[in-house]
Amino acid sequence: MGSPVCEAFGQNLRAIRKLKGFSQERLAYESGIDRSYVGKIERGQVNITIEKIYILANYLSCSPKDLILDIEVAL
Repeated sequence: MGSPVCEAFGQNLRAIRKLKGFSQERLAYESGIDRSYVGKIERGQVNITIEKIYILANYLSCSPKDLILDIEVAL
């Protein structure tokens, strides 16, 4: 697995995606990010760029800070 920070981010992303009613496939399609990469993000296997955080937040209609809440606990 990845770092605790990447894992916490992935958990937040998955929770918000499900809350908004998006499948991984739909989020990937809407955001232009490969579906397998979205899965890796959610599993905490990759350290994504700030740009991708903003892209995902845009398509989930949330703030980028919503995706990184509680990550400080993982440090």
